[in-house]
Amino acid sequence: MVRKAKQSTAHKTEFDAYIAGAGTVVEQPITETLEQNYMPYAMSVIISRALPEIDGFKPSHRKLLYTMYKMGLLNGNRTKSANIVGQTMRLNPHGDAAIYETMVRLSAGCEALLHPYIDSKGNFGKAYSRDMQYAASRYTEAKLAKICSEIFSDIDKNTVDMVPNYDNTMTEPALLPTTYPAILVNSNVGIAVSMASNICPFNLKEICQTTIELLKNPGHDITLTLQGPDFPGGGIILYDKAELEKIIRTGRGSIKVRARYNYDKANNCIEVTQIPPSTTIEAIMDKTIDLIKQGKIKDITDIRDETDLSGLKLTFDLKRGVDPDRLMQILYRSTPLQDTFSCNFNVLINGYPKVMGIREILNEWIIFRTSCVRRKVSFDLKQKQEKLHLLQGLKKILMDIDKAIKIVRETEEEKEVVPNLMIGFGIDEIQAEYVAEIKLRHLNREYILNRTNEIESLEETIADLQETLKKDSKVRAIIIADLKRVMKDHMQPRKSIFLYDVDEEEENIPEEIPDYPVNLFLTKEGYFKKITPQSLRMSSNHKLKEGDEIILHLEQTNAVSMLIFTDKAQVYKTRACDFDDTKASVFGEYLPAKLGFDSNEKIVGFITTKDYSGHILFFFENGKAAKVPLSSYETKTNRKKLTNAYCSKFPLTAIFDTASGNQFLMESTDHRYLLVLADQIPEKATRDSQGVNTMAFRKNKSLLRVIRYQDGSFVKPERYTTEKLPSTGMLLAAADKPHFEDTQLTLGE
Repeated sequence: MVRKAKQSTAHKTEFDAYIAGAGTVVEQPITETLEQNYMPYAMSVIISRALPEIDGFKPSHRKLLYTMYKMGLLNGNRTKSANIVGQTMRLNPHGDAAIYETMVRLSAGCEALLHPYIDSKGNFGKAYSRDMQYAASRYTEAKLAKICSEIFSDIDKNTVDMVPNYDNTMTEPALLPTTYPAILVNSNVGIAVSMASNICPFNLKEICQTTIELLKNPGHDITLTLQGPDFPGGGIILYDKAELEKIIRTGRGSIKVRARYNYDKANNCIEVTQIPPSTTIEAIMDKTIDLIKQGKIKDITDIRDETDLSGLKLTFDLKRGVDPDRLMQILYRSTPLQDTFSCNFNVLINGYPKVMGIREILNEWIIFRTSCVRRKVSFDLKQKQEKLHLLQGLKKILMDIDKAIKIVRETEEEKEVVPNLMIGFGIDEIQAEYVAEIKLRHLNREYILNRTNEIESLEETIADLQETLKKDSKVRAIIIADLKRVMKDHMQPRKSIFLYDVDEEEENIPEEIPDYPVNLFLTKEGYFKKITPQSLRMSSNHKLKEGDEIILHLEQTNAVSMLIFTDKAQVYKTRACDFDDTKASVFGEYLPAKLGFDSNEKIVGFITTKDYSGHILFFFENGKAAKVPLSSYETKTNRKKLTNAYCSKFPLTAIFDTASGNQFLMESTDHRYLLVLADQIPEKATRDSQGVNTMAFRKNKSLLRVIRYQDGSFVKPERYTTEKLPSTGMLLAAADKPHFEDTQLTLGE
């Protein structure tokens, strides 16, 4: 009692002194404050919370998955998530909300991982949605996914260290003995103090194959077996060889990822089905709506999130005549539909954070996995040696079973049975204890012979295990066999594809195109032929479908560009070199299919150009004519289709270029003729210009046709010309009638 009183008095004195000093400012160097107060916190966040280790897991992931493993959820039925969360709190004291959030990210329902570790049932939200919240843990169910059999393989064979939990009531693994490099297969993001980690996922098959090749040849070129990242949400990766090599070498770099989309012609809408991993549907919609409000995008009439059980779908309704590919290029540049994933492969190695490239990470994993395999082999060896030791004692009993029975029967005290067996057969205590525990029904020659026959196979197995521990090649063979099994059982096709030809990043390097004379033919039905002069001389009889006819024949070269105008005010750009040389005896290539025409779209004009110099003349049924520079159709991004190629408000009568002639003869439906020069028509900057009034008509009359005028066609051509437009033209003089009575309108005129 006196001692307790003294302790109480001392404690009271210390407490009084503390109270007396309350509020007193004590000077302390900032370095000392940081070292004593801040550094322990920073190190705890770095080592025990934010950064993954070489097995691919953070402590929170490891504690959750190990708890589920101990609950028998690897092969059993699903259980309520609330049950799992409660059990996990024995290892993770950070609260049920944090544990469940970790569980959600690891689940298949969330779609955040390439190979989810948790087989889930219920609403676990979506990684690609900001507003789609997961259900409470009492409503959802979960179990371990099949791939977790590779995560916990041989964990009960001392493959990894087991450490006490936070209250020393049970143990947990310091690492998980993964049979494949999970660190690079699933993405891992962590923000610590003064450092972070951002590991992108890679395809399981490619990672396993790369690891196998590195085990066989440490100098293996990783780019031969590893294409690049593979995101769970798919998307299109813009291929940048230098940047990918940098990521492989240093673990740092950035990857540009685009959304994937489909164009629904029937409903005139764009359907986005895959988005970059670093954004959400809501972020894309918010940014797009802002651009529409600012007037920067005018081609979208509505945006809808149509995501359902079948997967992600973001729909953009378009205005009529909008080029979807062109619009998507704008959206890629202006919205998160194209985003950047920044890589920072920061991993804890033996408790120290280290930024490494893929080769170094795989080498560290090989070292870790080699340790796991050696510990497993050592465990199996010890088990086999102990079993062999017992069977060797049993073998000695085989020499005289009756003697063993007599010793047991004649021993007066139970505690003397083991010592007497040791003396009687010359075996040690462990062997004698094993013999003494044999059931009476097993004291027959058959049982003992069957057991002792295992000795030979055990000795071979032990020798093989000892040999494995001595030779690194055998350990590598075990690792390779595991990797091949993982590939076979769990591989899946790539979800992300690569875009190798990116228009906006291409350098303007002139393409070498073989240039030689060719003859271009176009039929009324839309069939196109490119024939060399030599081939045409050998056979000039064209094979045509019934009712079809040649409406255009041009002598050009193989390097010429071609503009095909259609009745929907669109132009399709292509080149003669994009078509194979053919013969007159074939039908040729069907342009609407080759160029991807819209439904029921027909050709109304065919223009060729080498350098986009000169002009195009559009003659409309109402007598107007528009002169547009050919350069208006030249694009830097090699787009194949342009909308608003000409004014669609009035019916189009004819299209001409000015390269082959400058005079054009217009004929009205009442057979009046007007000869105009291209120079008389003013140039318009926009492609869809309405043009200017050129030929005037009487009531209910319109433009019938336009042909290119050839010198000498009229006796007095000045009769049909005028200095001031518009003009009604003149009736055909008697001397000129023979020239035009049988003239037919074709694209070549």
